[in-house]
Amino acid sequence: MKADSTPYRKPARVRLVQTHEVRIIGGLYKRTKLPVADKPGLRPTPDRVRETLFNWLGQALQGWHCLDAFAGTGVLGFECASRGATEVRLVELDAALVVQLKRIQSQLNTDGVQIVRGDGIAVLRQQAPASLDLVLIDPPFDSKLFDAAVAAAALAVKNTGFIYLEAPTPWTDERLQPLGLHLHRHLKAGAVHAHLLVREL
Repeated sequence: MKADSTPYRKPARVRLVQTHEVRIIGGLYKRTKLPVADKPGLRPTPDRVRETLFNWLGQALQGWHCLDAFAGTGVLGFECASRGATEVRLVELDAALVVQLKRIQSQLNTDGVQIVRGDGIAVLRQQAPASLDLVLIDPPFDSKLFDAAVAAAALAVKNTGFIYLEAPTPWTDERLQPLGLHLHRHLKAGAVHAHLLVREL
């Protein structure tokens, strides 16, 4: 009987390819490295932008309830936990990234962090009205998720709370006003437009 001459190929393995790391820049977990997987659309918030964001917010977030609707690497949410937030929910749709986020959570032993696999906009819509101190919105730049996410966040955030929006284009008060929001702070860093939004009172 003639042997099969087809060369043996190992079965393909689905895995995360780590290309680099980002660091938590402040608080209890300062200098902790988080892996960044080689995933389309995954774009961690740059150090400079995160530093500016937490200067805007104040360095201590004790008692805050935060939700990161498009967690990705988790760096924004874990940064909040590092700075004392009482509860941080990291929402991510990609199963492999969820596994990675849970691994980081276990390593840091962060009791106040919840990892949720799901649609960030749907999770925001399920929040009790005016229940969150901070909503973080940073979807892939080539997505069409921005309008729906900001609209959902506008209902979920407290009157005294904040929405952080990272987008490829600037959002103006004219665009925000129908949602009951206005622009509190803005930074452009390369291709990133970082916005801090607040409720109109």
